[in-house]
Amino acid sequence: MQKPIRAVMTAALLTIATYAMAAEVRGDHPDTYVVQKGDTLWDIAGRFLEKPWLWPEIWQANPQVANPHLIYPGDVLSLAYLDRVTVAEGPREVAPVTGVPLSEVEPFLKDLRVVDQFEQLPYVVSLETERLRASKGQVAYIEGLENAQPGQRYQVVRPTQRYTRLDRDSACCDIFHKDDLDFRGKRTVDFEQFWTNATVSDDGHELLGYELMQQNTGTVTRGEVGDIEVTTLLLDDSGREVRVGDRLIPVEAQPYDLQFFPHPPKQQLDYGRARIMAVADMLTTGGPRDVVAISVGARDGVDNGTVFSSWQVGNAVVDRVENGPWDRSEDTFGRNAKVRLPDEFAGHLMVFRTFDKVSYALVMDAIKPVQVGHELKHPDAPY
Repeated sequence: MQKPIRAVMTAALLTIATYAMAAEVRGDHPDTYVVQKGDTLWDIAGRFLEKPWLWPEIWQANPQVANPHLIYPGDVLSLAYLDRVTVAEGPREVAPVTGVPLSEVEPFLKDLRVVDQFEQLPYVVSLETERLRASKGQVAYIEGLENAQPGQRYQVVRPTQRYTRLDRDSACCDIFHKDDLDFRGKRTVDFEQFWTNATVSDDGHELLGYELMQQNTGTVTRGEVGDIEVTTLLLDDSGREVRVGDRLIPVEAQPYDLQFFPHPPKQQLDYGRARIMAVADMLTTGGPRDVVAISVGARDGVDNGTVFSSWQVGNAVVDRVENGPWDRSEDTFGRNAKVRLPDEFAGHLMVFRTFDKVSYALVMDAIKPVQVGHELKHPDAPY
């Protein structure tokens, strides 16, 4: 049985009544905890609270805490009151504790983005000595950078995925689809989805975005001069190899947030609208510390730190006790002969980068594999 927050918090609880029932302290917690290097907000809260995604909200509801987002290694957390931090004296030489392990998500922060279109971007038309691949120290020739000046820096990116949604207002859920893209950014033939792609009309069909993956960076060494019709780009990163068809975007100075603080979704999403669309570097399945792409973004009220629970959608199975022989194919039964099974909880994930219609999230914990097609719900959803 869960142990409620200590009686000494009575006065503080008057200001945080909304969260009192949801955020209970575990029964075996110590009175204090010293923040360690490598801790994350999720890890600390997971040790002492039943629902780790609610700790920041409790602190924010207590004005006596100067800044609940600036907690550093060496700070002492008073778990008896849960609203007091003993701050180490002197200048800080380390970064504050964040919500997720940055080492797990920083490659995705730097390397992945989602855009509505990419065809207008400059592209690699050829490589040094007409080779098939190019890497650090080699040259790529760019079409579409007419006014580029020597010294300007660009990211070389590759369109890898196309995410779409089919609106199913008349049924229970939307249909989400992911298409692999070839070197030009065109959809490849997917025989498994061929007839669906060929026959679905544009009515209710929405493009969620194109995923661009950074391959390399480079510096312009020569623009279009004389009768030369391309811009010369010297590759300067030891990252992935560049090929013909890759696109260019200007280098940005840290275009992403490095602080992530867990919190529930700001609004209730309709069932079937928030789903896992892809698992990074895998086919369909992931687990803790894996990154997933999800079908909701800023327009849906999702921001960095939003926590979802991931659920395997319950199947509709034939009730064979009431409806016929065991050797009959399920395809021959109508809807009235089937019963809907409940969704099954798999784990929690937290958003760390948000675009308009798509977001990336890190799987924080899981009791079973997290998969493409899982339904995303409030972290406290009971079913």
